[in-house]
Amino acid sequence: MALVKKHVEQVVEELPKFSTLKDAVNFFESTDSLDEKDYAIEEISKFKGGGEYLVACISNEQIDKYISTKVASVLSTMEPSKAPIDEIMNLLKLDNAYVRNLGISILRNFGNAIKYYIVKFLIGDDKDLRIFAINVLGDVNFSESRDMLVELLETEQDINVAMTAVDYLAEIGEVRDIPLLESVKKRFAGEFYAEFAVDSAIKSIRG
Repeated sequence: MALVKKHVEQVVEELPKFSTLKDAVNFFESTDSLDEKDYAIEEISKFKGGGEYLVACISNEQIDKYISTKVASVLSTMEPSKAPIDEIMNLLKLDNAYVRNLGISILRNFGNAIKYYIVKFLIGDDKDLRIFAINVLGDVNFSESRDMLVELLETEQDINVAMTAVDYLAEIGEVRDIPLLESVKKRFAGEFYAEFAVDSAIKSIRG
């Protein structure tokens, strides 16, 4: 007797369409399905104000890391002109290292669009933010990255900020930067950490 194969029709639930940011946010917050949350995150990013809401989600330390990673991925694909760059930069001010790293990973994708914001941090009074700005600067690698690092090193008085810049200048610096590096070494004379970092940078630049 021949076997009869039965075809079972699968019922696929259609995902809703949202007409407002509030609708998309309500759906995101009310569902426990990761697939539905993924969909809602994508949709939220399309609305005005959606990017700011998503940054606030990342700022919430209680949020599941899968969700925060998904949010970071979606934010990083937004058009720079529409992305909430100020709010993303503010993630670098938080104590949570995981959240700060997510912020850096997002900013890397915006290229020249974040140059103004990097400069704002580089000339600010907060040394931690200057370090974070240097880290982003090194990863994004603007055409002006070297010039910006050189300008910072000409006056920087905090050893940790300066050595962070020295480490990146070791990768993109030029022979003409060696006198500046030597002056930085003198500025922090007696600091073994500084002497080692500067000597290593000069050696790297000379090849």
